[in-house]
Amino acid sequence: MNDYAYIEHNLNAIRARADAAAATSPYGQSYELLLATKYATAEEINFAHSLGVKKIGENRVQSLLEKYDKLDRDGLDIHFIGSLQKNKVKYIVDKVSMIESLDSLSLAEEIEKQAAKHEKVMDCLIEVNIGNEEAKGGVAPTDVLDFAEKVLEFPHIRLCGIMTMAPKCTSNDEYRKYFRESYHIFIDICEKKLHNVDRTILSMGMSGSFEAALSEGANLIRVGRAAFEKE
Repeated sequence: MNDYAYIEHNLNAIRARADAAAATSPYGQSYELLLATKYATAEEINFAHSLGVKKIGENRVQSLLEKYDKLDRDGLDIHFIGSLQKNKVKYIVDKVSMIESLDSLSLAEEIEKQAAKHEKVMDCLIEVNIGNEEAKGGVAPTDVLDFAEKVLEFPHIRLCGIMTMAPKCTSNDEYRKYFRESYHIFIDICEKKLHNVDRTILSMGMSGSFEAALSEGANLIRVGRAAFEKE
């Protein structure tokens, strides 16, 4: 039997740090932890789930498909958080509860088509390219509101908020600048576009930046490396 004590140790440390960071937020928001499982095995994921982790996120379609049948999915909320090609949507639409990386109308059209086949309304987040980085996907910050308005026309997509991945920064202050801008975009969407949605999600912050994200209003953080690394 494998010893996964390092995962429990890591999760305890992450939760303590996250609680402390959230306490500094002026918005007083609660938050949820999502484990990014790109490099985790199904067995590691199941162990984390046994410790109370309820949300995981996969970056790659193939990785999700390889692990899916091995996962203890009772009470497990699976998100897709990576770049998603249109031709891969059909493989995951019945397996995930949320797609966090909606970044084009053509992808929205495919999600709509595949979700309709399963008589399912797919929860989605708009991925925002908050740093306007050419090498990254995501909607430009100035285009998010218009994009949201168009996505709301699809009956089998439920828009639930935004996801952002900040550029690589060298300090928390740098991260906080990007996350602060993301929070303002999030608030604009909540007030103008999503008034009829029960839950609104601001997904931002990863292993090296989740504390900065929480201090700037994130209510969902995506932590991978810090949860599964061995000492």
